[in-house]
Amino acid sequence: MQDEPDGQSRRVVLGRSLQEPARFAYAGICAISLAQLFPEKEQRDFCRRFVEDLVRWLDLAPTVIPAMEAFASGLGGEGTDTFTKVLLEDSVMKEKPTLITQDLVSFSLRDGYYDARSRVLISRVSWLLRVPPETMEMSEESLMESLKQRTEEPSESVQASRRKKESRRKLKRYLLIGLATVGGGTVIGLTGGLAAPLVAAGAATIIGSAGAAVLGSTAGIAIMASLFGAAGAGLTGYKMKKRVGAIEEFEFLPLTGGRQLHMSIAITGWLSTGKYGSFAAPWQSLLHSTEQYCLAWESKYLMELGNALDAILNGLVNIVAQEALKFTILSGIVTALTWPASLITVASVIDNPWGVCLSRSAEVGKHLAHILLSRQQGHRPVTLIGFSLGARVIYFCLQELAQESGSEGIIEDVVLLGAPVEGDVKRWKPLTRVVAGRIINGYCRGDWLLSFVYRSSSVKLNVAGLQPVDLDDRRMVNVDLSSVVSDPSVSPFTLLVRLVG
Repeated sequence: MQDEPDGQSRRVVLGRSLQEPARFAYAGICAISLAQLFPEKEQRDFCRRFVEDLVRWLDLAPTVIPAMEAFASGLGGEGTDTFTKVLLEDSVMKEKPTLITQDLVSFSLRDGYYDARSRVLISRVSWLLRVPPETMEMSEESLMESLKQRTEEPSESVQASRRKKESRRKLKRYLLIGLATVGGGTVIGLTGGLAAPLVAAGAATIIGSAGAAVLGSTAGIAIMASLFGAAGAGLTGYKMKKRVGAIEEFEFLPLTGGRQLHMSIAITGWLSTGKYGSFAAPWQSLLHSTEQYCLAWESKYLMELGNALDAILNGLVNIVAQEALKFTILSGIVTALTWPASLITVASVIDNPWGVCLSRSAEVGKHLAHILLSRQQGHRPVTLIGFSLGARVIYFCLQELAQESGSEGIIEDVVLLGAPVEGDVKRWKPLTRVVAGRIINGYCRGDWLLSFVYRSSSVKLNVAGLQPVDLDDRRMVNVDLSSVVSDPSVSPFTLLVRLVG
């Protein structure tokens, strides 16, 4: 990075190295993608501001702004293929096919706000340009590592500095071998042993130093504070100090160490004595992001519920295997009248803890929404994943966010497994406003236990965890997990845990 005559650092913008037609195509493909991803009226201001700022970022003439705004409003969608072709044929892109992905990450972080909608857009544009998904994560790590270096105190030990220099020398060699071969939708060199050091902490110092140069050291400090919160502790530093309404327990527990530009929060649906006695237990194999937390909430009641579930599952295997119940499951007739009397007699074991946890989960979800709105996690995209009552927490979190202004851009993806919530499309439509990426509803039609605990709610069950939510929106993704269960005597309510554990 060179200095301007007035002493100001020269802005190094990767996207400006493209020829003007390619820069126009770059802005155009982003504008069209925004229109396709976020066509809703309430998203128009975001799309308009994004393209206007991108035009300036790429040093395009202001006269192109009306065209870009038209693209962002939904016109010219047929131009996607043309813009993609122009970009792939640009000489700079041929040499560095990951350039636009890296530049978009840098652009999206320029003010210290990493909007979830920006991250979804980067993912889509990268896919259109045949850039592997892992490249975006590497670019994020790269920029963050560069920012860390720029905001470090000059008193860092000489020994640490030497380690970094040695790491850079090694990484440069890997990058020359690996990143130079990125293209055509594949990463030729980034497999096996070569991938490990690239993904390791510090890989980024080579990949994204130019992007970080745009931000400068002073700006970098402000950006880091905004991204991760002024205190720097993020969710780790939050613990409910006193009771909030009916909520007695609410705390974030780290599943992994370190800080990243994207984070995941996993929410457990119940606890039980033994293997699933902790909130972290089901999430040991969660690989969605490198910064992960689990939410500890109302453990006393969740443990009571989990033990009640175990009691029913362990004590009623023979009852569940009866031919009458099998017929009930297979025929899809699940009403209060079809449950065997022997099962109804033990209903009191679970009904009370289930009712308590239903109520508590709704309150916890609303509280989670306000924590996220307060940006305790900083200005970074968040993915939420939960099973059973944990999925219910997420559902009510989204409901609360949907009622608040300025709640867009926080949530990237949502994964709900066996959600004991209303499956009515009308109740789900408002949630799409606050989810930038996907809402994944994992359901099992044969989950007899979930049907049983919901037996008094309605004669005709309409539960998201039992059936697809037929919402006509690109965000809504229904995944039928019924094939996971081959034995009707086993509840998917329990087996869902294995999908995330």
